[in-house]
Amino acid sequence: MDTGLLILRVVVGLLIAGHGVQKVSFRLGGHGLAGGIEEFRHDGFRGGSLTALAAGAGQIGSGLFLALGALTPMAAMVAIGVMTVAITVKWQHGLWVQNDGYEYPLVLVVVCAAVSFTGSGRWSADHAIGLDWPVWLSSATIALGLASGLLTRLVLHRSTTEERTTADARTVD
Repeated sequence: MDTGLLILRVVVGLLIAGHGVQKVSFRLGGHGLAGGIEEFRHDGFRGGSLTALAAGAGQIGSGLFLALGALTPMAAMVAIGVMTVAITVKWQHGLWVQNDGYEYPLVLVVVCAAVSFTGSGRWSADHAIGLDWPVWLSSATIALGLASGLLTRLVLHRSTTEERTTADARTVD
């Protein structure tokens, strides 16, 4: 079981971190911070560089902490929050990824929740320093991750009217 958790944590954690690196740099096929900002604007979010930096930093940090098995419930919470936002963006396209759907971020949310509940295993930073997280904490961090993603969507996403106004202003320029 510990070997399986190690493989799962490292692969999923590094994929999440890599996705964050893409949001803020030209590494791993990213389009730099300007590309990350444009991605969020295209998806209807306000906040510019702050939004892209927060999402990128959240993905990089949570991904690396997951890969290490360090502060696992909190790392899962951040990853779940960012991936919940991604689900809300892709929701309109349906489930399947070939239609730009939310399949992949949903898988990441479920994997992070499962790792939070099972613990990071014997080969982890948490185990090395003797941290054993209670189930209630995992439950709370999963709920907070989901809630933070939904709240982020609510607070930072432009309404349809606001999108039209912004588009009209760009047309005039």
